Amino acid sequence: MAVLAKIRQRSALLIGVIALALFAFIIQDLFTRGTFGQSSKDVGSIDGKDISFEDFRVKVSNVEKSGQGITSTEAANRVWDQEVSIALLSTQFDKLGLRVGEKHLLEVLKSDPNIGKNPMFLNAAGMFDVVKFKDYFKANPEAAQFISEKEKDAELNAKFQIYSTLVKSGLYTTASEGKLKYEMEANKVNFAYAAALYSSIKDSEVKISDDEIVAYMKKNEKKFKADATREIQYVLVEDKASKEDEAEIKAKLTALLNGRVEYNAKTGKNDTLPGFKNATNIAEFVNSNSDVPYDSTYVAKNNLPAVDADKLFSLPAGSIYGPYVYGRYYAISKSLGFKAGVNAKASHILIGYEGSQTPSPKEKRTKEEAKAKAEEILAQVQANPDSFMMLAFTSSDDSSAQQGGDLGYFGQGQMVKPFNDFVFNNGIGKVGLVETQFGFHIIKITDKQDGIRLATIAQKIEPSEVTSDKVFTLATKFEMDAANKDFAATAKELGLKVAAPVTAKAMDEAFGPLGNQRNIIRWAFDKETSTGDVKRFEIANIGHVIAQYKSENKSGLVSVTMARPYVEPILKNKKKAEMLKAKMTGSSIEAIAKSAGVAVQQAANVTLENPVLPGGVGQEPKVVGNAFALAANKISAPIEGNTGVYVVKNISTVKAPALPNHAEYIAKVKAQSASDTGRILPALKNNAKIEDNRLQFNY
Repeated sequence: MAVLAKIRQRSALLIGVIALALFAFIIQDLFTRGTFGQSSKDVGSIDGKDISFEDFRVKVSNVEKSGQGITSTEAANRVWDQEVSIALLSTQFDKLGLRVGEKHLLEVLKSDPNIGKNPMFLNAAGMFDVVKFKDYFKANPEAAQFISEKEKDAELNAKFQIYSTLVKSGLYTTASEGKLKYEMEANKVNFAYAAALYSSIKDSEVKISDDEIVAYMKKNEKKFKADATREIQYVLVEDKASKEDEAEIKAKLTALLNGRVEYNAKTGKNDTLPGFKNATNIAEFVNSNSDVPYDSTYVAKNNLPAVDADKLFSLPAGSIYGPYVYGRYYAISKSLGFKAGVNAKASHILIGYEGSQTPSPKEKRTKEEAKAKAEEILAQVQANPDSFMMLAFTSSDDSSAQQGGDLGYFGQGQMVKPFNDFVFNNGIGKVGLVETQFGFHIIKITDKQDGIRLATIAQKIEPSEVTSDKVFTLATKFEMDAANKDFAATAKELGLKVAAPVTAKAMDEAFGPLGNQRNIIRWAFDKETSTGDVKRFEIANIGHVIAQYKSENKSGLVSVTMARPYVEPILKNKKKAEMLKAKMTGSSIEAIAKSAGVAVQQAANVTLENPVLPGGVGQEPKVVGNAFALAANKISAPIEGNTGVYVVKNISTVKAPALPNHAEYIAKVKAQSASDTGRILPALKNNAKIEDNRLQFNY
């Protein structure tokens, strides 16, 4: 009994120790990863204005529900951008004291088709009725929440309209700007030039270091500004069928061609089962043996697998072709015969009228007026068939007008019945007039396609269990070895290739050529992940990605890897320019050209508005600007242009006659600056203090 008591005492003590350890573990986890470790209960803040997680979560959920196939991260990014924009613009609205009246609010609400076109809110004339609208929500208080949310959005939209109008009004174009515009278009310069092109020096002769690229980015910080990024290198171990797997799949397909004998346990006798060649119920046979269901439709030649299209389309009825590769499948196909005219191609001109379901009517007309116009156009087409395209472009009420009325190819039953019947009951070249619920159609049949019906057994090319096990073993071994050794060297030892590294921001989803791999990026930005850490990720239908968190870029600039394709050519041309300038010596343009090993060329009637040099050189604004600045017969110093180093000699400058006013050119400048309002939001974001805590909430 004493022993039992001691055991009980020790057991109690042991349980207490375990409980304490568990409690400590839980507490630690809460501090590091859970609620206590979370630095904020808000998902972020904009200029000190917090965005609560709960409100953000609800909005993200609503976006996910409304979007088609939208991911949680996409939804979060969309809502975040929206919240930032609203917060920044609302501050501006408040500073300006913008207010929206009921009338303006109603106009914005009316623009929403769910409200402005809702039959409940329309009067007898089909117009929006404000009284009906208000009465409905008075009588239906349960719908008040809906309209309340709509009103909030409408108020923001209304204020933004006012704000945009104010900004546009503030964009003033001076008379001097108009005069400058005129002179840039009308003044002309004639000059001779010698051009030593950058392309005359090989790129391999000029090296640009990472430090030089960083220095350039710092000088041009606004162009290369970026959020903090992390670089992830990885190895992809594909889980794909081996040659042996493919051979086995082909052998199984081939075995299906002929019948086989199979023991029937119920009857105790052998049954002779038909093969693909002599099966009587083709659909049943295909569905029993194929990974792709039987398709009874006739297929045009251009819809068949490109490599095998000719052989498949010429297959006589009852004949079999294959095995052949069809996407990610091995397939065998049996011809079930041909059919003429399975697809048709047609063009049309649609003339709508009031009451028809016309997509985009160009003008209002009665049914009688529409019919008369359609008959008039039909007569024009019959008299001159080549006029169809232009008549469609100018007269059709359908979006296909932009393509000259061309509707492309379509099959039986894809068009409304009167249209379908005309096209499939007449030959190529036939022109006619039919009426549908959309209006009157002048139709021209332009082509028809024959089709073949194929019974196809397709089996997916996928790895066997043995192959997948080998792939898993290799991927796991690499993961374990790379955790303690050099990543690239380990990959080489195992015959694997390190892919180009991926540079990602915290809320990115795209992972290089592998597409959406949010889990990898989330891991790389996790607080528990350190530089050099390695982790394996299993990706469905692809294989295994073994990723390593390589480095972090906190500089506020894009990575050197990303910047190099843009910056390197600029810096190389800069170095080439110095090399070319050293060659360009002499007191005359002829001498300078000779020293550079180039010919003197001529440029005539060039303007500052269009500073293009002849001979396909392209735009050279610096060169043309210098030519204008020179007095007649004067030679410039070497000029670093877009395509090379230039020396120019002014031959003559022809100034345009003075104008009494420049209203036309002021209007041009004003029109060009109208798009400047699009720069407002980026500018506000650039100057705002934005804190983004979304990663803490597992987005």
